[in-house]
Amino acid sequence: MYVTEQGARIEKEYRRILVTKDDEVLMRVPLVRISHVVLVGQVGVTTPALHALLRAGVGLSLISRTGQLRGRLTPPTGKNIPRRHAQYARGQDAGFCLSVGRAIVGGKLRNQRTLARRICRGRPEIDDGPIEEISAAIKAADDAADLAEARGQEGRGARAYFQILRQAIPEEWGFERRARRPPPDPANALLSLGYSLLTQNMITAAEIVGLDPYDGFFHADKHGRPALALDLEEEFRSIIVDSVVLTIINKGLLTTGDFCPGPKGGLRLKQEALKTFFRQYGKRIYARVVHPGVERRLTYQQCFEVQARLLAKVVEGKKEIYIPLFNR
Repeated sequence: MYVTEQGARIEKEYRRILVTKDDEVLMRVPLVRISHVVLVGQVGVTTPALHALLRAGVGLSLISRTGQLRGRLTPPTGKNIPRRHAQYARGQDAGFCLSVGRAIVGGKLRNQRTLARRICRGRPEIDDGPIEEISAAIKAADDAADLAEARGQEGRGARAYFQILRQAIPEEWGFERRARRPPPDPANALLSLGYSLLTQNMITAAEIVGLDPYDGFFHADKHGRPALALDLEEEFRSIIVDSVVLTIINKGLLTTGDFCPGPKGGLRLKQEALKTFFRQYGKRIYARVVHPGVERRLTYQQCFEVQARLLAKVVEGKKEIYIPLFNR
């Protein structure tokens, strides 16, 4: 549940969660329908509501209107200490990190190539030359001798991919290249917000399976960076966020007039536009696909947890290699 109404408050009413503002009830949602609550900007929450969410096993995240994480509140869960010990030990194993890193880069670039091909099939006027560069980066990453080389090939493939994505976005959106902190144009603002939401999904997935979302294998550990969540996120960036952004732009669900200057420069979405984005993002993560590992249809949100569990099994030596979820 995403709450974007500035000045609103989350309250509890029997087995329901209310969103209120100025003594008016804006929304009533049965607690059993909520998996996580995201408060965006200046939104409050009462203590009884917090207790109800935690008793139901529902976490709560506070983010800025640009998607920056302010903090998280999660119910107490078993942290699976043996699994985390194994994770920390594996993080010191250069060979293991390289194996996982190759898989992460391969998953990300293959899914980007799939979306790039789809874009080019629908838009014959777009130069599809960069797809060959993505393929070359995939091959080189599969044979990378170390993490530095794998990261270099990731950057090489991503640059080629964004050349195609740039051509698929109308000129008035001002998208010349991927840029952030702060995002200088509307398209980058959408991408940054989407990637921030996806990171929160991956933090949750890692925590559910007992992994430490801050100790990664491909992304370098850095204070405050959820490196493992970013590892898990890579294969889903184009599948989830880039697809949502293209849908929003191509269907005219938002325009460049739906943005305003951010508090630290760059751009951010206006209030009503923010609701539109969250609706489309929610629709995407609840879309169902056949996961080859379990051979049944799952929502993408369920796939996040399945992939985290697969990585946990690799960490513990129960599976040999990590296999990303490939988009078809």
